[in-house]
Amino acid sequence: MRRHDFFWRVFLLWILWAPIASAADFTPPSPTYFGVSVETGDLRQVKAWLDRGLSPDYQADRLGSGLMIAAWEGNLPMLELFYRYGANVNLENGAGEQALLLAAWRNQRAAIDWLLARGAALNRPSGQWSALHYAAFSGHADLVGDLLARGADIDARNPGGATPLMMAIYDGKQEVARLLIERGADLEARNDRGDGAMEWAMRYNQLAIARRLGDPKTFAAAANQPKESWGRDARSEAAPADLDMLLKARRHLIAKGLSAADIDRNIAALRARYARQERDEAPPSRGAATLEITARRNAPQTQKARLIQEDRQSGGKDR
Repeated sequence: MRRHDFFWRVFLLWILWAPIASAADFTPPSPTYFGVSVETGDLRQVKAWLDRGLSPDYQADRLGSGLMIAAWEGNLPMLELFYRYGANVNLENGAGEQALLLAAWRNQRAAIDWLLARGAALNRPSGQWSALHYAAFSGHADLVGDLLARGADIDARNPGGATPLMMAIYDGKQEVARLLIERGADLEARNDRGDGAMEWAMRYNQLAIARRLGDPKTFAAAANQPKESWGRDARSEAAPADLDMLLKARRHLIAKGLSAADIDRNIAALRARYARQERDEAPPSRGAATLEITARRNAPQTQKARLIQEDRQSGGKDR
């Protein structure tokens, strides 16, 4: 074999082998570091991981896959990046949510259009949350109307059997409830516990909505019943049981009048801080962690956040 041919063959073998060796040596980022990178829109870092073999459906510590996070953030370039590498637009996270639902929750209209154009499921089997459920309990009336115009099932049933109308009532979204009633939502539909729209309207003191659920005689009869006859106000039981704890806390804080932007900034800062620690240092042995966000009612714009984490080795607290 001529020397020139030998070196040429060695070069070809190196070209073929190098990507395999690179993929074999690749260590995926931690779910936290991955999630923070996607949330902050670090396209270069995310692309580098995908180029080295990271699954396009890799799950972060919050929300789910990169595509889901990008949908939540409304980041179209990030959505395009994951899709180009083969991400599944209908992948479910641990709570049974899909990217379209998360985009609907945040009313990310461009992301919703993008996902639907690429095959995201507008309607899902009975017993699963739908984008219409999420748009309804979030109070996005314009989005609810748009999803209905696209063919969303107005009487879709969630895991507990509740319809979008019931979810709008649960969260007191009067405009959404009115729209759903006008578009023909089933007023007699009942969930798995036997409750219907009227029961929820009376139980959660949504009298303006209750008036729309029947004629004046029906409403008067309902209003004259003892309040306790409608059952206990157990809103937390009606909410998605497996939603991420942090997202639940976020919704409750916003409902109390705290600034969503400040809440998100505090959460992102804490998570980024611990992501950097995880990236740069060997993680210590940790126990349970609690995210604590405090604010005063008379100054909701002033917030403090801290992560309280138990150190298993010392038995103490690290903040």
